[in-house]
Amino acid sequence: MIDWAGMLAGLAALAIGGVLKGATGIGAPVLAVPLLSALYGVPTAVALFALPNLVLNGLQAREYRAHLAPAGLILPLGLAGLVGTWLGVRVLVSVPSEALLLTMALTVFAYLGFRLARPNWALPMTVARKIAAPTGLAAGVMFGAVGISAPVSVTFLSAIRLGRASFVATISAFFFVLGLAQIPMLLTTGVMTPTLALLSLLAILPIWLGMPLGARLARRFSAEAFDRLTLLLIGLIGVRMLYQALT
Repeated sequence: MIDWAGMLAGLAALAIGGVLKGATGIGAPVLAVPLLSALYGVPTAVALFALPNLVLNGLQAREYRAHLAPAGLILPLGLAGLVGTWLGVRVLVSVPSEALLLTMALTVFAYLGFRLARPNWALPMTVARKIAAPTGLAAGVMFGAVGISAPVSVTFLSAIRLGRASFVATISAFFFVLGLAQIPMLLTTGVMTPTLALLSLLAILPIWLGMPLGARLARRFSAEAFDRLTLLLIGLIGVRMLYQALT
């Protein structure tokens, strides 16, 4: 029997994630992957979001390519992220689903806790370049294992205060690079089946349709308003995942 409620919830999560991504440059995986994980399990959620992550971040990185962060930051971040993603996918296929779900919930809460506790923390570029490689490695492991790297990557890049255009360009390019490592690993380990690959391809559509709406809304409302809304939604999803993992 088809789980229509689950399908509609998944589509809604993808569309809302697209709106948030269009408005802020992030939001789609942070919102959609935890909800999909709660509905279908972490491996399925990671596979479903793999192609949207690769395609849409590639397009967004191309659009904002003139605003990329300096090579001294983006290169070590991206190269280490490739290695981390490979390691993370190995974790994905070897750890029980309940443990991954609990890890996802704790990851979300860690992200929320840092954002709320240190909203104005700033990281100097000189320091950021020195820690770009270990940061990229940690973000890649998280991305490969649970499908999101925002607690590390978004926190790191937002702390540098790059400015919206540079932030969008850099985070999109980073997510695209992680996707290049992730998809072959998902295929070779059997996590992404032909059916999931087709569904992942179809999942691009609701996110892509939501992104222009988010861009238009961003011109009318402050980035802070979208940020607060995102944090609220992430918190609610984190509570649901924690409940599901422990029951």
